[in-house]
Amino acid sequence: MYRLAVALLHDDDLARDIVHDVFASLLDRKFSASLPDRQDITRQYLIRSVRNRCLNQIRDCEIHQRIANHYFLDTEEYDTEEWPEEDTIARIYVLIRSEIPSQARRVMELRFTDGLPFARIAMKMGISETAVYRHLSHALKIIRKKLNENG
Repeated sequence: MYRLAVALLHDDDLARDIVHDVFASLLDRKFSASLPDRQDITRQYLIRSVRNRCLNQIRDCEIHQRIANHYFLDTEEYDTEEWPEEDTIARIYVLIRSEIPSQARRVMELRFTDGLPFARIAMKMGISETAVYRHLSHALKIIRKKLNENG
């Protein structure tokens, strides 16, 4: 199981953690109670559990990486970015209030004003992290388009 996790993740520590989590979930009372018979837990089941958790980890990392790369969401990049002038910032605020749909506006507020990560925004709004990404993407496209039109 460990070798499978390492082959999928290329990270020894993360692979060890995932295998550990699979075994820990087997010992969890809630999970154990839902199993029809402990004898049914086979090697194939354990291998499949490790594989699925590795694939979930890869999927989650890919989503976060795409979001970070596409929208400069790392705070280090904020520090190195050249900030727009005051009048441009004022125009952006006007665009946000007038052009951005309410749910996307709320996502922007939680992300940029409150500084919440995508997972917390998704949980707070009752939507998926992918939906958070899409709302931000849509809002930023509108803002860029309108600024370029007036620019």
